Amino acid sequence: MLTPDFLQFLYELSQNNNRDWFEKQKKRFEASVKKPWETAVDAVIAQIQKFDPQIRASAKDCVFRLHRDTRFSTDKSPYKTHMSAVVTSIGRKGMAEPGYYLHVEFGQLMLGGGAYFLDKEPLHRVRTAIARSPSAFREIVENEAFVAKFGGVQGEKNKVLPPEFKAAAQTEPLLANKQFYFMAELPPDHVLQPDFPEFAAEYLRAGKALNDFCRAAVGSGG
Repeated sequence: MLTPDFLQFLYELSQNNNRDWFEKQKKRFEASVKKPWETAVDAVIAQIQKFDPQIRASAKDCVFRLHRDTRFSTDKSPYKTHMSAVVTSIGRKGMAEPGYYLHVEFGQLMLGGGAYFLDKEPLHRVRTAIARSPSAFREIVENEAFVAKFGGVQGEKNKVLPPEFKAAAQTEPLLANKQFYFMAELPPDHVLQPDFPEFAAEYLRAGKALNDFCRAAVGSGG
């Protein structure tokens, strides 16, 4: 599936992030990186669907393109130096939906997910769900497998909370979060193993309960 040249290419790209180099390596990129990554993501999705049938997208819906949008960035490097995918019911176009995330660069594999892109109203709904069911939420975020794999819930926080959540936040500090996501950082060599799809899905399974809670809150379940 994925070969050592997958990681080697990403390393070389990080050292030669320019169009001249990439154009000379384009066939290698297609053969060693792009197509194998899509195949690997499809295999991971197939495993995720066994415990989360809401996921119906394919790799082509989920994988991010390598080219960077540099229009509003001071960094004009033309390419990302990692391969990534966001797995939701409709793929990367549904990033507002709680889902799963895969990311590989030369030195790191990242597996995670959760509710990362929450606009004002969905955020309010998630906070309301937490405030109404603090025990159910705490059971999810303190689950042994979840903590072992991801450490806990991550996300940026608001310094000032809406008044209706201030009292509940005294006992549930995660109410201050603007995001509710989980992420593990792992050695990249996992992607070269034959059982990578099963390994990745088993990791991500530990985050499904948080996804389910957030989906129900924002109304994106089913």
